[in-house]
Amino acid sequence: MIDHLDHLVLTTSDEAACVDFYTRVLGMKLERFMAGSPPVQRLAVKFGQQKINVHVRGREFEPRAHIPAPGALDLCFIADTALEQVIEHLAKASWPIVEGPVKRTGATGPILSVYVRDPDLNLIEISQRL
Repeated sequence: MIDHLDHLVLTTSDEAACVDFYTRVLGMKLERFMAGSPPVQRLAVKFGQQKINVHVRGREFEPRAHIPAPGALDLCFIADTALEQVIEHLAKASWPIVEGPVKRTGATGPILSVYVRDPDLNLIEISQRL
């Protein structure tokens, strides 16, 4: 019945810090778009064929999660480069690795991962398939 994930929604307490992390540190593309009734400007970060819509705490769009909260997500992204290059990029961006590299099991099999936290303290796993 379900084919793939189109987007998810992240709630942040600091829009500028959130955008900086997902664009500068993770290399996603910023997108501004109009949506809703009445139409309002929205914000998302895109990667591949997916995106993360960004809600600012206290200014969430309806409908929304029952209890939207910054720091409640645990996400895993598959990198399009070797994990060694990801680690080098994180070091150049002065972004600390919380754990890794460690072997894990992803949706399609074994992966090698590093973990970081975004500005809202969401746990972000960045992996390469093994």
